[in-house]
Amino acid sequence: MINLKGNWIIYLITIGVFVVLISEVAETSTTPKKELPRSANSDEWSAPSLFRDHLLEGDERKKVIYGEELIANTAKYLGPKGTIAQITNGMNCQNCHLDAGKKRWGNNYGGVSANYPKFRDRSGSIETVYKRVSDCMERSLNGKTLDSSTYEMQSMMAYIKWVGRDVEKNTTPKGVGIMPPEYLDRAASPTNGNTIYTAKCQSCHGSNGEGLMAADGMSFTYPPLWGANSYNIGAGLFRLSRLAGYVRDNMPLNQASHKSPALSDEESWDVAAFINSQPRPKKDLSHDWPNISKKPIDHPFGPYTDGFSEEQHKYGPFKPIIAARKK
Repeated sequence: MINLKGNWIIYLITIGVFVVLISEVAETSTTPKKELPRSANSDEWSAPSLFRDHLLEGDERKKVIYGEELIANTAKYLGPKGTIAQITNGMNCQNCHLDAGKKRWGNNYGGVSANYPKFRDRSGSIETVYKRVSDCMERSLNGKTLDSSTYEMQSMMAYIKWVGRDVEKNTTPKGVGIMPPEYLDRAASPTNGNTIYTAKCQSCHGSNGEGLMAADGMSFTYPPLWGANSYNIGAGLFRLSRLAGYVRDNMPLNQASHKSPALSDEESWDVAAFINSQPRPKKDLSHDWPNISKKPIDHPFGPYTDGFSEEQHKYGPFKPIIAARKK
């Protein structure tokens, strides 16, 4: 009798433990966990995943998904044959912001939300994310912007915010944005760059930089790098350090990375010089850089306060400009 009672006690304890374990498993499986950025290089930023993000629900999730679609296929909705509006040049936002702004070192959106609003010397004012996107549409897409109240603009805002959701305010993690290559001791050479372009870039972007139009006739499979359908002179990539860094870490597409570039620093500067020596759409820049002393060393339009020429500000060498400004 004593043994039987002992067995029942053990049985009840076992049942109790089992119930507790089942409850904990159920709670774990139903409670959404916030996904943290993951990267093969633990010190570099990595974009979140929609598939793993169980906290993003309802209308906000719909806007983020639509926002990514707009970034990836901008021309389909806003290009010359766009279904929503006809206000851009046929390029897609992700032609400059790779993988819809999620690729490390691919001019991604990881640090945008964390660092805006902020004061920018180019406009001489405090800018919002909306202003930043509007600038891209007017400069890189050589077009017009959307009203901030439209569902399209709100969706792009939601997506950009989501991409950088895990980045602490006022920080810029490694892997975000564009890193310029090492500065050369000479000016970048458009002539050398022409040779590199022919060997490494022409097969995708065309012998005249015209790009490759997609089969639907609405967008480009490979974007134009100069000419009427490319970015205008006010775009960020018209600064040589920006384009050279972008090329070094990402081009040729799917053949290069930040860790294993396909082009050397020297080749990247030269091919960027060639691309930006070619004709492209103009833009009124008279209101840019109200404090001209704040112009970047590679802003290619004067006047300047440092005594160096437009030619040197466009192609370099940049080290003497840096040294003079330090003094």
